[in-house]
Amino acid sequence: MAINRSVGHQVSRQDSSLARFQPASVAESQLARVASDGCARHSWLNSLLESSGRHSGRDLADAVHLLCSLHGRYPGLIEIALQRCPTGPAQEWLSRASEGFERERLYLVRLTSAAGPLPSTPGAAETEASLVAARHALETLAMSERNGCALGAVTALVGDWWPIRRLLDRAAVRVGTELPAPSLLDEQSLMAVIEAGAANMSSARALAFGSEQLLLQHRALLDLLEARAEARGDF
Repeated sequence: MAINRSVGHQVSRQDSSLARFQPASVAESQLARVASDGCARHSWLNSLLESSGRHSGRDLADAVHLLCSLHGRYPGLIEIALQRCPTGPAQEWLSRASEGFERERLYLVRLTSAAGPLPSTPGAAETEASLVAARHALETLAMSERNGCALGAVTALVGDWWPIRRLLDRAAVRVGTELPAPSLLDEQSLMAVIEAGAANMSSARALAFGSEQLLLQHRALLDLLEARAEARGDF
């Protein structure tokens, strides 16, 4: 009996040890990816949130204008993905996500108008070329034939919009514009649709790819904003 109890304790300890190393679910991996590779970890976004210098208003206006160029157009990533999504839980979630993001889009458009003109910056043609390429990349993700890719991009957008929303609210306070309540779907629904949409390894890999590419575009946009601020200098 003592041996059996000892073996039982060893197995229990092994089970406990194995549990700590169990791979995260697809949804947990997606949230972790957004947290580690998304806007929240980018130094320039944090600089914009914390800046109070004489150029902070100009830099915030620049960020709002470029974000509007990327996400302020209709149809956007979510709407294109919804149009191509078959009937089912993912389509229902995308429909609700589209409704919520439309309100975010309207906020972004109004804020862009309130922020004033796009700050004059050297390299305007290069900026526009970068934005065109970014919009094309989002359309490509939304229209991907790989099952899970578009959903990965959309769920990454929704998750990564929270730090972007903080930036928009910071700009809104700066120009004296009303801050509407956020209208994005909650984390629980996000995790549920990811688990439903990544039913096998192939779709899980496609979902990861879609999210990585979306986050890459967001980081590239922040890199561009930082480069534009440096190009303007003190003028």
